Formats: sequence, structure tokens, C-alpha cells
Amino acid sequence: MPKLPTVAIVGRPNVGKSTLFNRLVGKKLALVDDRPGVTRDRREGEASLLGLDFRVIDTAGYEDEDPATLPGRMRAQTEAAVAEADAALFLVDARAGLTPLDEEIGRWLRAGATPVILAANKAEGRAGEAGVMEAYGLGLGEPIPISAEHGEGVVDLFEHLRPIIERDEEEEEEGDAEDGPLKLAIVGRPNAGKSTLINRILEQERLITGPEAGITRDSIAIDWEWQAPDGERRPVRLIDTAGMRKKAKVQDKLEKLSVADALRAVNFAEVVVLLLDATLGLEAQDLRIADNVLKEGRALLIAINKWDLAEDHSSLFQGIGAALQEGLSQAPGVPLLAVSARTGKGIDQMLAAAFAIRETWSKRVSTGQLNRWFEEALEKNPPPAPGGRRIKLRYITQVNTRPPSFVLFGSRTDELPGSYLRYLTNGLRRELGFAGVPIRLAARGRANPFDAGKS
Repeated sequence: MPKLPTVAIVGRPNVGKSTLFNRLVGKKLALVDDRPGVTRDRREGEASLLGLDFRVIDTAGYEDEDPATLPGRMRAQTEAAVAEADAALFLVDARAGLTPLDEEIGRWLRAGATPVILAANKAEGRAGEAGVMEAYGLGLGEPIPISAEHGEGVVDLFEHLRPIIERDEEEEEEGDAEDGPLKLAIVGRPNAGKSTLINRILEQERLITGPEAGITRDSIAIDWEWQAPDGERRPVRLIDTAGMRKKAKVQDKLEKLSVADALRAVNFAEVVVLLLDATLGLEAQDLRIADNVLKEGRALLIAINKWDLAEDHSSLFQGIGAALQEGLSQAPGVPLLAVSARTGKGIDQMLAAAFAIRETWSKRVSTGQLNRWFEEALEKNPPPAPGGRRIKLRYITQVNTRPPSFVLFGSRTDELPGSYLRYLTNGLRRELGFAGVPIRLAARGRANPFDAGKS
């Protein structure tokens, strides 16, 4: 499992570090009291903020004491946490204003290599305004006014955390995409030729095949290396699955278990190949299987098997393509290929397409590029004005990949019609290179994103 980016909360005693930690993790894991020095050891928890997942560390209050004393040993723990973290979240008390200890912590953080985000806590109301302005003097950039207790200012905190966490996740995901095996599941109706196709790919009779439908019962995973046309050897984990019949026809208990196992295989996969039978064409069950794959957020390829047995190739291909365009409107541009498990036709093209669509599925767009596109999209087609009051959309951010997931921020976003969200989704797909993969797009108002992220 990929290592989560880490954020260490630091500051002098009693500035609200544990309160912020509890809010980020969504649980009261850390003890909170008005007395300073309650936290001694580092406490870690997992935070999820609008799809932004990271590990957060609550550290002991930083005190200037002899290293041999208890406060000195606590400070050493804090220094170790910051050295290991991807970002330090430096908390000061906006109501108390800056103290000499805050300034000392600021000097220590400026001298280190860990990126620092400065937040002025307890900034609710007018009482904290002077302390927020004073925090500029720490030389750590613009302080973010927040209230850890009341959840105020957290949208701005999210915006400052996002670039650091996304960069770390992007590096992790790029490494996974380049080095990890392509997890490729083959699904379809019974007797579409799934096991025969895998045997042809492996060039060995690895799986039992035959004219009888339903021979495969368990999902079988096989590790293999594909030698691409350019000579590069690329690892693949091939997953054969049981045929999926229409739900009403599945009565046998063993078949029900087999279908459930096939659905789990879809969840495990990165790319799913839906295999059609060219002699039967596209049926409603094929569209149901494809729809399920896309709902699970997997990348999808559709391959027409038994191409060597088909007649009138051109009209068959165009007819299936048109039916898919209409039946899979939630992900237009899903690749359609012709293959033959018997002769090996089109297999290299199918594997190349699978690697390419995994890359699209794993793609992250820079914030600048994303918001330039967003501003143009709003200019071309502004949001509607229900009841004469215009919906104001402020910005968009990509919160995840695999599948690509985005969140819109603005006012009255709950009144956005589905047609406008589809307009933006289609624009993302068409203009930012997400053709053929499922996209998640959600809208959030100015409400506390800590609460929104817990859904």
C-alpha cells in the first residue's frame, strides 16, 4: 500500500495542536486540556480531507529546555517528527499574539528543509485579528486564520496543504504506474473466449477451455511479462474471471459465488477488458457489465473477440461502436478493438491500449492548467441563475486519481443542475485528456470541508 504523505503539527504548548489533530482525524484521539504540556509522545492518525488523504502527527509543545529534561526530550521527539514529515503545520495562538518562543520555533523551521505552513489558531471573531497580522513577522509567508475548535478557515488550510500532498502522491502514483504490474482483468458473458484469449496471450494452455459455457469458476491471476513492439518487457497480472450471465438467470449457488468472485476481481483490477463475442454482437448484458466496471471507477477497454469468424467486419464494428456511444454515455471514448483469441490478431494492440488507458486513468492535471480550463469553461457557458440568483463557482481542484476525481468550490453549489455538471465533466474529458475513463466530479459550498470529506 502506498505510503501516505505526513504532516506534523508543531508549536509551543497550548496553542491548540491536539484540537486541530482531533478535527483532522475526525476522532478525539488526542487528550485536550487547558493546561499546557498534556501531549508528550508523538501521536499519529489518518486524515481525509475532500479526498486528500494524509498522515497527521500531533507533537508535544516545543519548549526551550535542557535536552536531558522531560521537556527537552519531548522537543527532540518534535524535531524528529518534523525531519521525517512532508510538511510542518506551524500553529500559533492568534489571541495571545507572538511570543519569543514562537519566534524561536519560526527560526528553527526556516532553517530546516521541511516545507512549512503557518496557521494562526483561535482566530475566530475580532479578538484574533491583531495576532494574525503579527504572525507575518515570522517570515514564513501568509498566516492562515483558523479555528481548530469551530472548524473555521479550513478551506484555506486545505488549499495550502493540497499542493504538498498532491505532489507527494503524484510521485508515488507515477512510480506505481511505471514500475508496478498492470492489473488487467478479462470479463464478459459465458463462452466469450476469455480463457482462450489468456492462453493465446501466454502462448500456453494455462487455463481449461472448451465449448461448454461456465468452465471457469474462480478468478485466476497469472503474472506475466509482455514484450512490447519496442522490445521493452512490461509486467502484467492477468486475471481470468467467470462468465457473467444476466442476474435473473443465475440460480445455481456455485455460479452466484463465481459471479461474486468476478466482481471482486473487477475491484482489484486497474484496467478491465470486456470481451464481446463477434458472432453474437453487443447485448444488454454486455452494457450492464460495462456499466458496473465504470461505476467501480475502473478503466475499461472493449474487445470484440472471434473476429476471424465474423462477417461484414466494417458494419459490425461501426454498429457496436454506435451502440456503445449511446449505452455508455457516462464515459464516451472507451476504446473499442477487434481481436481473435484463436489467431492472436489484435492482442498487442489491446495490451498497448491497456497500458495507455491506465496512464490516462492515473493522470493528474496541474492546478494552474485545471483552473485556466475552468475559467474558460465558465466564460463560454456561465452557471445558471435559479430564481434569478446566479450560482458562483470559485475554483476546481483534482483531489484524486484512479479514477480522476475533482471537487468544485463555490456558493449555492447544491442548486447546480446535473446538465451543468455533465457539461464540465465532458469538458474535462475532452480538453484535458481524460477520454474513455470514468470521472468523478463533486460540488462543495463554503461549508466546512472537514465535514464534507467524511461522507
